[in-house]
Amino acid sequence: MSEFDQLIDRTGTDSIKWAVKPGELPMWIADMDFKTAPAIIAAMQQKVQFGVFGYEEPPAAYFTAVADWYESQHGARPDPAWMLYCTGVIPAVSSVVRRVSHPGDNVVVQAPVYNMFYHSIENNGRHTLSSDLVYDQAAGTYHIDFEDLEQKLADPLSTLMILCNPHNPVGKAWSKATLTRIAELCLKHHVVLLSDEIHGDLVFGAPAYTPVFALPERLRNNAVICVSPSKTFNVAALHAATVIVPGAALRESVTRALNNDELAEPNLLSLPASIAAYTQGAAWLADLKATLLANRRQVQDFLQSSLPAVKPAFENATYLLWLDISALHTDSETFCQFLREQTGLILSAGGEYRGNGAQFIRMNIACPKAQITDGLQRLAKGVHLFEEQNL
Repeated sequence: MSEFDQLIDRTGTDSIKWAVKPGELPMWIADMDFKTAPAIIAAMQQKVQFGVFGYEEPPAAYFTAVADWYESQHGARPDPAWMLYCTGVIPAVSSVVRRVSHPGDNVVVQAPVYNMFYHSIENNGRHTLSSDLVYDQAAGTYHIDFEDLEQKLADPLSTLMILCNPHNPVGKAWSKATLTRIAELCLKHHVVLLSDEIHGDLVFGAPAYTPVFALPERLRNNAVICVSPSKTFNVAALHAATVIVPGAALRESVTRALNNDELAEPNLLSLPASIAAYTQGAAWLADLKATLLANRRQVQDFLQSSLPAVKPAFENATYLLWLDISALHTDSETFCQFLREQTGLILSAGGEYRGNGAQFIRMNIACPKAQITDGLQRLAKGVHLFEEQNL
């Protein structure tokens, strides 16, 4: 049996995902039901056995490991001198929002997009200004309305854009040409580009993931890029991320932001675990991606053959599948509540991502095949019951 086929009982383990009632199946939050890579576990065990846990700072080996990983996996090597340690991507996003923009400013996003961006913007007294992604229902894909995006970036109150690369929840890896065009517009209109690239290692086929730091110098110098082993290796509770800021002046500003917000000090396990992930995790990741690819195909085949009322609207990135339920003529929150009550399946309601998200649900498929099969059967049951009750 593959390690990715193992069913692990996570109830009673302080897991947010698995704080459920008996018989419920959570497939919502971006958290995998797989054990992390053995090398990461071994590195953490070695650290714990050492037994002395005083204040620490990231060694050169940490930043070199990040640089080596992106060079070997993605063909783009960031200079370790550009890097800053942070306790997480969203803490970094919130800190940059506070430092780079001002209260009352606009922060541009592309809805439907990761809901925590809205918290980072609005809880800090800024305004969300969305250039909504355009949905092609026939193709089940999204694209950018660049005329609208430029209009939003040109607004005098727009000082920052938060990009999701690859995009969550729609599961889209942006091409290098698209990223270049976005970065050009940000530079033209004096808007700093902040790119959340936490899902960058989880891309399947073309277009490949392109880190924003791989763009030409004049574009990357106007950008802040956030990466982490969190999603790739299922280590969210490590609270470890790297903020990559190629431009010297912007980097000085971000450095002050992270330190002022007390976000630059690692916990006892984040450094050894991250280094192990980036230096010894490639083979494990390859096996994980093969598993996820099979899961994606299973869902697509099932929807096509057995559940045409739910249309796949995800592309080639992440383990989070964006599913169009517009044929049910309801909103995602109503349907997800019904689905949980009737079948025990817990999915994310797309409305929280704004834009046209209310006609979508998001399913996490980073789990063993048996759970995928169970989840799909529950989804089909829920859809059929909902249709029967709403004829």
